[in-house]
Amino acid sequence: MIRYRSLFHFLSLLIVFLSVGFLAPILVAFIYNDGSQIALILSFFVTLGFGGILWFFTRGEIDLRLREGFAVVSLGWLACAIFGALPFYFSGEANITNSFFESMSGFTTTGASIFPKPAELPEGILFWRSFTHWVGGMGIIVFSIAILPLLGTGGISMMKAEMPGPTVEKIKPRIQDAAKSYWKVYVLISAAEAVLLKIGGMNWFDSLCHTFGTMATGGFSTKNESIAFYNDQPFIQYVIIFFML
Repeated sequence: MIRYRSLFHFLSLLIVFLSVGFLAPILVAFIYNDGSQIALILSFFVTLGFGGILWFFTRGEIDLRLREGFAVVSLGWLACAIFGALPFYFSGEANITNSFFESMSGFTTTGASIFPKPAELPEGILFWRSFTHWVGGMGIIVFSIAILPLLGTGGISMMKAEMPGPTVEKIKPRIQDAAKSYWKVYVLISAAEAVLLKIGGMNWFDSLCHTFGTMATGGFSTKNESIAFYNDQPFIQYVIIFFML
């Protein structure tokens, strides 16, 4: 029997965590003054508000078992896709169906897109689109365990569900330390690629967005031609090939 209070409590924490992810594209939108600021800010408050309300009504002594862990992972991906679709919809760049498709494709690192000309999107929306790849590449749940100590021992059940296998407990004595180790390596490799792409001729915006897509091997790009845009810059292509491997 699934304990729904525990399930929705941890799901609320994931949603609140996701809302924090909107801060980076909001900053990008203000830097470029691209007109997507309102859509991203609205997405932030809607996501934070929903997660906060859900947390308030499910707070208390909570224990997450493996059964709820699997449910949180499944519903967590769905929730992230739903709330991750808000910037596309609020900005008017896509309808509800297409917004959800783009968000789900990003978080699951599938890479299929409904935007035939992504270069025409506002920078803030483009950054969020690529950022969904980067977060989904390692796993939303693992990222959350690393960032949110509030998950406590419940993180073990969530990590078992996210990364099935007999070695989860053996990685490190504390599951949160293991998740942090994964993300330290992930961030370090990402930073190395971003710097190399910048050296290769990309600006910081493009280097970060392409790094997000490369690390997840999802393929979202800021260019209509994707990496073919850089056919005359083989160094950039070599860097991306290396880091995808």
